[in-house]
Amino acid sequence: MADSAGIQQGSPAIGAAGLVPAAPGAGGTEGSGAAGGSARIAVKKAQLRSSPRPKKLEKLGVYSSCKAEGACKCNGWKSQNPPPTPPRTDQPSSTVNLQEPCRSCSHTLGDHVTHLENVSEEEMNRLLGIVLDVEYLYTCVHKEEDADTKQVYFSLFKLLRKSILQMGKPMLEAQESPPFEKPSIEEGVNNFVQYKFSHLPSKERQTIMELAKMFLNQINYWQLETPSQRRQRVPNEDAAGYKANYTRWLCYCNVPQFCDSLPRYETTQIFGQTLLRSVFTVMRKQLLEQARQEKDKLPPEKRTLILTHFPKFLSMLEEEVYSHSSPIWSQDFLAGASGGQIPIHTGKVLCLTSKPCLFGEKRKPTEPLPHEEIKRPRVVGDIPVELINEVMATITDPAAIPETSLLSAHSARDEAARLEERRGVIEFHVIGNSLNQKPNKRILMWLVGLQNVFSHQLPRMPKEYITRLVFDPKHKTLSLIKDGRVIGGICFRMFPSQGFTEIVFCAVTSNEQVKGYGTHLMNHLKEYHIKHEILNFLTYADEYAIGYFKKQGFSKDIKVPKAKYVGYIKDYEGATLMGCELNASIPYTEFSVIIKKQKEIIKKLIERKQAQIRKVYPGLSCFKEGVRQIPIENIPGIRETGWKPVGKGKELKDPDQLYSTLKTILQHVKSHPNAWPFMEPVKKTEAPGYYQVIRFPMDLKTMSERLKSRYYTTRKLFMADMQRIFTNCREYNPPESEYYKCANLLEKFFYTKIKEAGLIEK
Repeated sequence: MADSAGIQQGSPAIGAAGLVPAAPGAGGTEGSGAAGGSARIAVKKAQLRSSPRPKKLEKLGVYSSCKAEGACKCNGWKSQNPPPTPPRTDQPSSTVNLQEPCRSCSHTLGDHVTHLENVSEEEMNRLLGIVLDVEYLYTCVHKEEDADTKQVYFSLFKLLRKSILQMGKPMLEAQESPPFEKPSIEEGVNNFVQYKFSHLPSKERQTIMELAKMFLNQINYWQLETPSQRRQRVPNEDAAGYKANYTRWLCYCNVPQFCDSLPRYETTQIFGQTLLRSVFTVMRKQLLEQARQEKDKLPPEKRTLILTHFPKFLSMLEEEVYSHSSPIWSQDFLAGASGGQIPIHTGKVLCLTSKPCLFGEKRKPTEPLPHEEIKRPRVVGDIPVELINEVMATITDPAAIPETSLLSAHSARDEAARLEERRGVIEFHVIGNSLNQKPNKRILMWLVGLQNVFSHQLPRMPKEYITRLVFDPKHKTLSLIKDGRVIGGICFRMFPSQGFTEIVFCAVTSNEQVKGYGTHLMNHLKEYHIKHEILNFLTYADEYAIGYFKKQGFSKDIKVPKAKYVGYIKDYEGATLMGCELNASIPYTEFSVIIKKQKEIIKKLIERKQAQIRKVYPGLSCFKEGVRQIPIENIPGIRETGWKPVGKGKELKDPDQLYSTLKTILQHVKSHPNAWPFMEPVKKTEAPGYYQVIRFPMDLKTMSERLKSRYYTTRKLFMADMQRIFTNCREYNPPESEYYKCANLLEKFFYTKIKEAGLIEK
């Protein structure tokens, strides 16, 4: 079973009409005849099951022990006059004589099949199916050259042989039964789709689901290399662990494809990250190579999906597969599109139909609804949902909105780089040296390339120093690869215990600059650190790099306490210490796309509003007459747009007086008969999915603590927190609920007290 075995069969990712898995023994014995062998077995079973009952008895007698008196030990009837050549299937079969003696024990065929006299036709057909599987495995045992594979085939042969003798169902005896690892490959890929792509629009998310479907389908029919072949290719790997998985794969996934007497499982449902790691690199390389070779044969509707999107999908998945801390392999994985949390639906199949849903089964009543499915109550000032959907349709429709030119002033800095990454022109990999395991040749070449880029672009930095840090196992480098060579990177060192990462070197080769690569590099680095829960960057920037770091969100205002980084970060003479605080809710690599869409939405809404107003008002001439300012509401047409003046009130400047006033109001609110639902934070057990819907919870107990700590320095802060309590309640609960009604009554009471205190106008 060479590495190329999977490619010879065809691949669902390449759009093959039908997948033809290799039969047992395909590691060099069956070759391209695997599909034909599988079909022949099915035809033989159908012919044998339609044979007369005496013919079936003859076949089963060959594998049945003798039941004659005298404790005969013969385990199978053998004909005294076997045919010199295999009988032709197109000629009528001769009548079977149950009185014909056995060549081994001389007892008749009838003595070997007495236990089958009262057996139903259905049971007899089941046993005949096992018989043909036994004969097929017997052939495989003799043809197979690999010792490990031959041993498995022989064990399965004996198991099926025993099942015929005992008229039982084949049961594999093993220390562990499927699944062998959790989460499974299928669940891991499902988590990956949630983790990386849940923020995308439904149309783009559907494309990702199609890619995931193709990938999972490919693994289910992938031919694993034998343990001996793997030892030659990866000599330092855990050979025993791979051999155990290879044996399980043969028994539960591969052989049952042809010997349907054995229970069959999908590879992606019973194996997990360990097996996926052992096949991913080779499989990815061969799939992409085959795609390039057969690109002219691909149907037009599949070409873009396979040649453009599939390489990027595999590249991103590869990082998660080989990561030791990727959250997609956690059994309690929770991932959200924008910082929220979505509960994983364990044990369910990834739904990759035309509908933009992740799971094919109906949702149970106890499961929380996704954020977009919840019917929220109307809030004053909200834009109608119908209008938003209508505008979004024009934003996401490629025909309705022209592409921004990459040279346009309105184009994002990383737009060109992002498009190149999507097309597979560039790749990003976090790499580093290791003292524990031998790095492969490709990583060593990339590290040397990074050392060259940094040395050339940072001439004032000693080359020996750059080399030492790039190859230091404590440092990692996010490398930018184009056409197989390194063109840039960011070398960094993580300090998880201190809560920050030090950026040491950052450079892109000179002939590849001004293409947005630097911005896209930094965005990838930010997402990598969010995944590892480190939300602060520190770096010493020289005079030429300060401008770049400012554009990436760095400033001289350091958020990390000095005690956390003194003695850890390297100090450079003549450089400026800069820091950047990350927001875990932001998908940085797609941030400019999101902002662009938001701008387009606002632009469309403004255009629609302008079209509705239509009337053109005369300009203001009062300023020519010496008037310095006028109230907003006096501008002609301003009220027609829907604008309303904000209620004004007295802001108490004395902190003690403000504290006393707010304390009195809060006590009145807490004493109100409708305040009971809001006294303490909502418990997860009482409101499933509450914190997936409500991102900024608030309650009266928290407000009391904030008031006590003098958090409310203005009335607006206090009123905002109180209003959040009512808004959250109405957002989570339906209008007919008791909680919803309590929120409305308590809100009315609260504003009455606020007005009485003179904090807003009556």
